[in-house]
Amino acid sequence: MTNAASVMSERRTALLGAGLVAIGPISMALYTPSMPTLAEVFSTTDSMIKLTLTSYFLGFAVTQLIVGPLTDAFGRKPVTLAFLGLYLGSAVLATYAPDITWMLIARTLQGIGSAVGVAVSRAMVRDQFTGQTSARIMNTIAMMLALGPAISPTIGGIVLEAFGWREVFWCMIVYGLGLLLAVLFFQRETNSHTGLAHLNPARLAKNYLSLLRTPAFMRPSLLVGFSLGNLYALSSALPFVLIYEVGLTPTAFGMTMMLQSGSFITGTVITGRLMKSREASELLIPGMIGLCLSSAAMCVSMLLLTPSLVTVMAPVMLFAFSLAFILPSSLTSAMQDFPHIAGAASSVMGFLQFGGGIVGSLLVAALGNPVLGMGTIIAAMPVTGVLLWVLLRPNRSDDAGRAE
Repeated sequence: MTNAASVMSERRTALLGAGLVAIGPISMALYTPSMPTLAEVFSTTDSMIKLTLTSYFLGFAVTQLIVGPLTDAFGRKPVTLAFLGLYLGSAVLATYAPDITWMLIARTLQGIGSAVGVAVSRAMVRDQFTGQTSARIMNTIAMMLALGPAISPTIGGIVLEAFGWREVFWCMIVYGLGLLLAVLFFQRETNSHTGLAHLNPARLAKNYLSLLRTPAFMRPSLLVGFSLGNLYALSSALPFVLIYEVGLTPTAFGMTMMLQSGSFITGTVITGRLMKSREASELLIPGMIGLCLSSAAMCVSMLLLTPSLVTVMAPVMLFAFSLAFILPSSLTSAMQDFPHIAGAASSVMGFLQFGGGIVGSLLVAALGNPVLGMGTIIAAMPVTGVLLWVLLRPNRSDDAGRAE
């Protein structure tokens, strides 16, 4: 369904939303093949290099709670341009970072700058569309949201071996500049509810509390948070498992990640076709069954079998395929009741999503064994999301949890 207030076509909204949402996961995953190299370049430990990923997650997740309300107050477009400017500056800083300290600072700022993508893409859709139209756009956006961390290591591995680690960050600069120009010339303002009242601390706290108390919002948001968050936590473990344990080169690792992205693309294409004849919500149960099966397979393969390309990637491929089935319905249903605070609602979803990535990557790092981390923490995250979806079944009386 298209709202009367729509100011961009479905196609333009989908393309801009996909480009915006991809900047976060691309910037997170593009340099993952470089992580072992950076440990040598900066003469530091693997744990310190993993902190550059965690610092990026942290900057991204915390900023989610700020950037959404800013777009509610000042508009989607000007806030997007401001944060993309910060992103470009931090990417330049990372490119010329002389040591691990400056890299940590640069990656934190990159996380802050790229946080605008997830919040604005979803809010921009909710400003204009609902129902199956929204689900179709969310399917395209979801593809980029999960495809980014899947395809980026392939590019990053090739660039690393062909040129070097600094050129990996130059790829981020090129993408960020192109996106900034696209927003400047093609994005129209979609927020018709702007006003400084959205930044009132009391009202903001009330709105966030209302979102957190509404099962109809939290149910799909936690499912997405633990599932997509698990995809990002995977990015902190897979390079070390496939390069150190299986013995792949950075380029081979990047090419191997095409198995994950190919599985997700397949799932997304099938999802898109199925939504032509049925509601997006009908795909949730098959998707969640697939997530649980992939978790069980990952637990068995990591804890009981010797790591190999097949034992590591087969469960990851099933996970990526199943993930495509749950995203369109979950993203649409979580946002549909909050048109007046779409930025804040999108921010909470983004915080839960990347917060899941932070928690997962920290727990895996704390174990000190990426194989064990994949077999326990990463295997458990999708199942946790499914269990919460089952437990948070909303009652009719829960409609009282609407924000102002």
